[in-house]
Amino acid sequence: MQEDVLATVAASSARRWTGVGMLAAVGALVIYVALASPPQLGWQVFLLVVGAGAFWLSHRMWFATADTIELTRSALRTGTGQVICKVDDIEAIDRGVFAFKPSNGFLVKTFAPSSNNWAPGLWWRVGRKIGIGGMTAASEAKFMSEMLSAMLAERD
Repeated sequence: MQEDVLATVAASSARRWTGVGMLAAVGALVIYVALASPPQLGWQVFLLVVGAGAFWLSHRMWFATADTIELTRSALRTGTGQVICKVDDIEAIDRGVFAFKPSNGFLVKTFAPSSNNWAPGLWWRVGRKIGIGGMTAASEAKFMSEMLSAMLAERD
């Protein structure tokens, strides 16, 4: 049985194109500098690795931001069905100005640590902390965090 989706967070098309385009432009510029005016060999290798890393990251970000994040009564998951965390595992939500959270997003703290994971521009998880947001609209993330806060208050 499919659960009802209470809130959805997605990256807008303009933010995807802008973010991925800027990252790819950085990669192209760094590789251009490495090849057009080659510095010492060590620095040239470093610049080529940084440029290739920027291209890899832009590729990864493009596919990650094509997905969405959905909130159901039981879980916070991606649109493809990957469970980010169960609602019962959530200890607290932090939307504060000084919270270490993604841009336009919020921070979820869980009771127990889980494996590290990352979808650039959409969400990340390190230990007990999960960051939701990045290339997402602030209004969608705020609505989702308020829904989660209400669900936690109802649970407690």
